[in-house]
Amino acid sequence: MKNSIADRVAHFLSGFPPFDLLSLNSLNKIAVETSIIYLDKGDVLFKKDDTYHQHFYVVRDGSVMLYHTHENEKLIAGINDTGDIFGLRALITKENYKLSAIANEEAIVYAIPIEVFESVTQNLVKVQKYLITAFASNSHDPYTAEENSRIFVDYLPNSSQDLANFQTANYTEKPETCNENATLQEAAIAMSNHSISCIIVVNNDKIPLGIITNSDIKNKVATGKFPITTKVTNIMSAPVITDSPGITVASAQLQMIQHNISHICITKDGTPNTKLVGILTHHDILVTLGNSPSVILKDIKRAKRTRHLRQARLKANTLLKSYLEQNIPLSHIIKLISKINDAVTERAIILAIRKMETPPPVAFSWLSIGSQGRKEQLLFTDQDNALIFEDVDKTKYKQTQAYFIKLSKLVTKTLNVIGFEYCEADMMASNPEWCKSVSQWQQQFKEWIEKPDEKAILLASIFFDYNHIYGNKTLVDALTNSIYKALENSSLFCRILAKDALKNPPPLGFFKQFLVEHNGEQKDLFNIKSRALMPLIDAARVLTLSNKIKDINNTAERFEKLAEIDPNNAELFNSCAYASKALLKFRTKQGLLHDNSGKFIELESLSKEEKLKLRRCFKPILDVQEILKIRFDLKNIL
Repeated sequence: MKNSIADRVAHFLSGFPPFDLLSLNSLNKIAVETSIIYLDKGDVLFKKDDTYHQHFYVVRDGSVMLYHTHENEKLIAGINDTGDIFGLRALITKENYKLSAIANEEAIVYAIPIEVFESVTQNLVKVQKYLITAFASNSHDPYTAEENSRIFVDYLPNSSQDLANFQTANYTEKPETCNENATLQEAAIAMSNHSISCIIVVNNDKIPLGIITNSDIKNKVATGKFPITTKVTNIMSAPVITDSPGITVASAQLQMIQHNISHICITKDGTPNTKLVGILTHHDILVTLGNSPSVILKDIKRAKRTRHLRQARLKANTLLKSYLEQNIPLSHIIKLISKINDAVTERAIILAIRKMETPPPVAFSWLSIGSQGRKEQLLFTDQDNALIFEDVDKTKYKQTQAYFIKLSKLVTKTLNVIGFEYCEADMMASNPEWCKSVSQWQQQFKEWIEKPDEKAILLASIFFDYNHIYGNKTLVDALTNSIYKALENSSLFCRILAKDALKNPPPLGFFKQFLVEHNGEQKDLFNIKSRALMPLIDAARVLTLSNKIKDINNTAERFEKLAEIDPNNAELFNSCAYASKALLKFRTKQGLLHDNSGKFIELESLSKEEKLKLRRCFKPILDVQEILKIRFDLKNIL
């Protein structure tokens, strides 16, 4: 008799990775054994330190929050929506849970037995790749990273080049070996003579018995536990992990993570009972992958020409696409890409200074503003920047300003060639309006705060999100201090800034229909930037300023800080933080897919699940705007 419930489970799973990689027969085997769990809001699925379950979970409807507790405060690590997988750590590490899972709203969750899942996916490389990335995503969380300090997040393969994942790993053939009867001293001499970090212990048939690394020598011999004359079998790590000569990069990474090792012995048939033919190391994996953040940053620092900088930044775009496809946490992606963007800008400034006839006449600071200032510039968008230089005598002001304008033009030209378009509104350091001395900048912000007209609010929404990139940071600190001093004497500014933050209402109309553009080239398209992201960005900014929170510009981090200082609204602010990251991720994916800014989205091109996830991100917008109305008494504002 046909099992209609199992059929529905299989049909649902087939729409999400890694289940979409499985055959219908495999899906049916999983579906038949899958349990369905119904959760009310607040129901706990598992708690931190609970013994791991014999299944992992997939959200069918609703959402499930993962969190940990620090000093009696609940800190959100992530929220899983429809199709999201969680509880995968047990599949690999067999450890107790590191986080707690609680229903964020009414939810239906599928519990999939690990044993069944493993049985149908054992030889599927693509599924292994997914498990690597899902595991890395969890392990990179700062609360679990402490026991996995060398997780492979930075070195995950570039999925836009599947060759990097599915090609045979490049291992060292004919590795250095020693006989099982050798002494450690003999093995160490061989390691020293060949400048290698490990040696394989084999028997007379060249079958690998164990491995000795520099770490073994340090921990077991240098500490005095064993003499240098001891037999190698006394200190070798055994048994060894083996695989065949056809091992892929994805498979190697999974094994290294699962067994917490950095070496895999390659044998004739992949088993421990046949002749050793090679050794695969962690370093070999890095060399094969190549395109990691550390490599890109080194390329940037070494770049001597603009084209070299452009090549390095293009690699970052490829890395960005790869990380998004592999569900690496957006907070991690943002930090990496922001660091790369800042490094590119810094190098562009250094190269520009070298082209100038003389060194800078006084100290200065280069600021990124707008999205780069908030560390939210993941795609190639237009550049927004400014420059502050040290105060000089009035007689030298124009001459000094002219120098820095000329320098700024060189920098903005370089950034343009790299891929960052010129700002249409000319909000760049090459514009005299945005290249001023520190006292002039202090006066400028003072005027915006004390006379908050429409233009001042518009500029404030861009320039209040500044971030120091290069030069003398004390100039920026002086500016920041003067801004907060001016804010103490002007409550009207924050009220008007709050009112401006309400200009974009929640992006859903009656019957939960998306509000789209009604005319122009973007007719019937959804503007995710102005209708979804900007309401959250604007709300976070004004709440941060009114609470005198310094040195936090990123929207999600601003909301997370607000949740910390305002426990009564912590749940809402954490939801806003999550929504801002999810929306930014969605926009970035759309931008990469269509090779544009991702600002306008054709709703008909989205799947039902994508629309559902998008709508969920809109929930906090209405609530946070209500807070603005109440907190800043906007009903009575002129």
